[in-house]
Amino acid sequence: MLLKGDNSVRKTHYDVLAVNQDASYAEIRASYKAAILSSHPDKLLKVSEFQDKFLDVQKAWEVLSDSKARSNYDRELRASAPEVDVVADEVRLEEMSVETDNDLEELSYQCRCGDRYSVTSEELREMGFLLSKNGGVTSVEYTTADVAVSACVLLPCGSCSLRIKLVIDLQC
Repeated sequence: MLLKGDNSVRKTHYDVLAVNQDASYAEIRASYKAAILSSHPDKLLKVSEFQDKFLDVQKAWEVLSDSKARSNYDRELRASAPEVDVVADEVRLEEMSVETDNDLEELSYQCRCGDRYSVTSEELREMGFLLSKNGGVTSVEYTTADVAVSACVLLPCGSCSLRIKLVIDLQC
């Protein structure tokens, strides 16, 4: 994994030692030995070119060889990794089932895991959308002055990690 920082991309300690994040201590040690030999300034004619690489290898070994330091480093990596939304499907408002309980309407769509994606009329209202029933057809109006043709909302499944993109065509 590469980390972005200060308008540059830098390698992780795992990248420097060319090992996976789930590598064992023995794998890390073997990779460290090979990397340190190939970048050691005393063995190379062009010292200045490889000095940075040598220092990176040393730092990577320092962190990854200590179980506590590695655990902290892994936690920092997870925290700095960008979150990726996996969108399982794109669903239009008309495709969702509508159930009414008193004044609250719940729109839902079946996930492939068997559970459902759902959103209530109250949640949509908090996002700036108003549901209205016109002859049995549910439509949405945008509550602010900004006029848009359509909008999208990501809805998580109740059980699994999948999400759908709910496409809402707005009434003008």
